[in-house]
Amino acid sequence: MRIAVVSDIHGNRTAFEAILADLRKTSPDLVFHGGDLTDSGSSPVEIVDHIRDLGWQGVVGNTDEMLFRPDSLTEFAKQSPRLESLFAVLGEMAEVTRGLLGSDRLAWLSRLPLMQKQSVMALVHASPESLWRAPAHTAADADLRAVYGPLSCPVAVYAHIHRSYIRTIEGMVVANTGSVSLSYDGDPRAAYLLLDGSEPAIRRVEYDLDRELKELAVCSLPHSGWVAKMLASGSPQMP
Repeated sequence: MRIAVVSDIHGNRTAFEAILADLRKTSPDLVFHGGDLTDSGSSPVEIVDHIRDLGWQGVVGNTDEMLFRPDSLTEFAKQSPRLESLFAVLGEMAEVTRGLLGSDRLAWLSRLPLMQKQSVMALVHASPESLWRAPAHTAADADLRAVYGPLSCPVAVYAHIHRSYIRTIEGMVVANTGSVSLSYDGDPRAAYLLLDGSEPAIRRVEYDLDRELKELAVCSLPHSGWVAKMLASGSPQMP
């Protein structure tokens, strides 16, 4: 069985459409999403509606939770007081996105599960214990094993950190999908994971970045210029 995992779309319809075109080429048997579908992008409504129409199963992400349960951002922000200005910006963006989505789409996001298991794969957004914290791409093998070993699957897949990688450790594979939008590894292309049996691979897909930047410039999202800088650079930046 061939399974694709598409995560961290963050409302970027242009990148998402490029991923869909690539999926038509790779023709997986199943497609899952890894959460963080809408926030910080120009097209949150369109992304949710399209994924619902496609019928993809998936998991809830931290920014999905931030939208349907605003207190989750406040709770996490209290753990990092030095980043108060960042969380304030995220809160302002989430408020606008929340209003665009409306109650029905927010309710749909709230019903997304924490985990999906299919064949040899277990999928979570960040970690089994948290939507907000996950090991970095530089984490030690022992740390990855401690976090994802309890999933008891040959292949553990997560997203959240916007950096794709594949690591084999002690008889299991830990793979990060990377992100469709807002890559943090210096490569602005969209990324997703393709699992062929128990063999994962990362797909990088070019998309029309200029088009998405134009969409951001005319949308109602506050701080869209900050998002545009991260899209263009393929790296995280402070607002």
